[in-house]
Amino acid sequence: MKPDLKQIQAPIATEMEEFEKKFRDFMKSKVKLLDHITNYIVKRKGKQMRPMFVFLTAGVSGGISESSYRGAALIELLHTATLVHDDVVDDANYRRGFFSVNALWKNKIAVLVGDYLLSRGLLLSVDNGDFELLRIVSQAVREMSEGELLQIAKARKLDITEEVYYKIIRQKTASLIASCCAVGAATSGADAVLVEKMRDFGEKVGMAFQIKDDLFDYGEDEIGKPVGIDIKEKKMTLPLIYALNNASWLDKKRIIYLIRNKNEDKKAVNEVIDFVKSSGGLQYATKVMNQYFEEALEILNTFPESTYKSSLEGLVRYTIERKK
Repeated sequence: MKPDLKQIQAPIATEMEEFEKKFRDFMKSKVKLLDHITNYIVKRKGKQMRPMFVFLTAGVSGGISESSYRGAALIELLHTATLVHDDVVDDANYRRGFFSVNALWKNKIAVLVGDYLLSRGLLLSVDNGDFELLRIVSQAVREMSEGELLQIAKARKLDITEEVYYKIIRQKTASLIASCCAVGAATSGADAVLVEKMRDFGEKVGMAFQIKDDLFDYGEDEIGKPVGIDIKEKKMTLPLIYALNNASWLDKKRIIYLIRNKNEDKKAVNEVIDFVKSSGGLQYATKVMNQYFEEALEILNTFPESTYKSSLEGLVRYTIERKK
């Protein structure tokens, strides 16, 4: 049965509605322009998987509390701040199919809005004494920055090993989902051991999530991100790393030449895609993704049965079965 987000959300539907109201309140400002922009951001939110992870893991670990709302809001505020800043750095005009903040209000305002969101998150935690939540989430933001910088440094040389790739995605993507799950457990009154167990669970889900994203680059689905975008951006992903590791010296040299010098050329990008496909890169990446997925489910299966647990399993399945 295909996981459906509406069904997955069912046990926490009331909490998600309540969260929406609280989140809007947390973002409020006395500056009209700022209010206008944060309203625009809230209206264009995505699937809201991060708050879902927080509430479901809280439910599984001991129960949703008032601090679960603040934990979910803290993650959303800090994560949204990083996205607004990312769009400025990337000079991106769109975010989830809508105009980005920098496209509508220019870079200076976008950077200041990102700073505002960051400070709102910090103050929300400080004012309520949620120092443990602040520690968990700040650690994730630090790791995300480190992962991004490591990827940029490696993209210049195109010399990423499988080990380095795992380190990058662990920091860049998995750390955020890990922090959602750790925050969920921490706000349910769980002890340090259980919080760490949930963090580990979230990290494995995040690893599977990112590998799924890498597979989209090879047109593994009819919809999703544009095919070959990672190659154009010289990003070394798991299917490509595997294919290069198993290629002859000559093939490897040619493919690296194409990525380095012809990454804007559609024909060259298609040649790289065909090379990866014929080298078994997609099968290998799918195998690794499923391994992380199974490991995450093993951790989840140590918890007693509940509607939260069923939904959390559905959400994990959704991350690797999604079409975009």
